[in-house]
Amino acid sequence: MDAVLQALADPSRRTVLAILRDRPATAGELADALPIARPGVSRHLRVLREAGLVTARQEAQRRIYTLRPEALVEVDEWLGDYRRLWQNRLDALHTEIARGKRGRT
Repeated sequence: MDAVLQALADPSRRTVLAILRDRPATAGELADALPIARPGVSRHLRVLREAGLVTARQEAQRRIYTLRPEALVEVDEWLGDYRRLWQNRLDALHTEIARGKRGRT
């Protein structure tokens, strides 16, 4: 999970993942979407591949990158505890607001 979180820490890599969430893309297409040089994009793609967040398949002279959402499952499960914490607090806030409205009417 640490490799995934470290990969997600970079805004350029998050941009790449956002693009790949919608569709597979070539390294060139991803480079066009980022304000960095192609070697930088290649380094970001390597980090994402090593973290298991993307896969690459060869198609003629191009590599097509695809998102691997299953790599985010462990992070999602870890965040679940925090979501439950906030949900409990929001539920309590909702209850207090409802009580306040009943008290004013």
